[in-house]
Amino acid sequence: MTNQELEHPNPESILQLGLGFWASKTLLSAIELGVFTQLATGPLNGDALAEKLALHPRAARDFFDALVALGMLQKNGHGYENTPSTNVFLDRNKPSYVGGLFEMANARLYGFWGSLTEALRTGQPQNEAKTGGPKLFDAIYSDPAKLQGFLKAMTGVSMGSAMAIAAKFPWSEYKTFIDLGCAEGCVPVAVARQHPHLTGGGFDLPVVKPHFENYVAANGLSDRVKFTAGDFFNDELPSADVLIFGHILHDWDLEEKKRLLEKAYRALPEGGAVIVYEAIIDDDRSKNAFGLLMSLNMLIETPGGFDYTGSDCMQWMREVGFRETRVEHLVGPDSMVVGVK
Repeated sequence: MTNQELEHPNPESILQLGLGFWASKTLLSAIELGVFTQLATGPLNGDALAEKLALHPRAARDFFDALVALGMLQKNGHGYENTPSTNVFLDRNKPSYVGGLFEMANARLYGFWGSLTEALRTGQPQNEAKTGGPKLFDAIYSDPAKLQGFLKAMTGVSMGSAMAIAAKFPWSEYKTFIDLGCAEGCVPVAVARQHPHLTGGGFDLPVVKPHFENYVAANGLSDRVKFTAGDFFNDELPSADVLIFGHILHDWDLEEKKRLLEKAYRALPEGGAVIVYEAIIDDDRSKNAFGLLMSLNMLIETPGGFDYTGSDCMQWMREVGFRETRVEHLVGPDSMVVGVK
């Protein structure tokens, strides 16, 4: 905090944070409506864009201009257009699309987070299970539309880390790998594409198989990247030189986290490695706001899940037998914790 802030308190940051859901929902609705996909073919004036999106004229201009002010769109002499970033990452027709994560946030999480206070008081999930519905993964995996949205969301949230793992991990020392809870296969594709000597694949529930195989085939890697069906709690894990848990451990309570790490240890050869990556919280728990908020999201979504620090994860790895552990930053809020058997 600066001396000026101490002498002249300013409510601006408080107001921005307290009403931050205004901006968030504006972006989520823009993605839902297909604003960025529509503009990917070229700029449009406000009337034409509103007509294509079937928007009422009352608020269309404010909506588009708000997206400009938020840095999600820009204006030129021909009307509204995508920014370079939204054109790459929010056009549904591009393989770089990360909007699946936001589609899921819009359809599910936005409403559930309205009950955060209740979750903090009760420690209970606030999703479908709250009203007697199925648990999180039962609800998602039993509904084809929800499953497809969830898998695309996992691709969106994992894309940056996948590329960083492919670049930063010493893959030249290994020959095989398996991504556990692989979703569409974002990480296996990124790793295999960059390292032609590797063969690998993904491990997930049987219903995921066609989504995985389609994604891998679209990336031309079906010869080296294969799918194995299974349940990582009820089945033994497949063996490989490197096993990966991406945005997986935080879904589960402490006992279940350690159980998964112990199963990975058993499945690895001597000298093999496990990679755990997600929004690892900094050790003093004061900087990685995304990781801390993700842990609150686990409160909303799961009976016992929580996010954790790098030191926490390394300790759990050592408890189950890993002899070497380290933490390495990947991209944005994500880091990987590596354990070597």
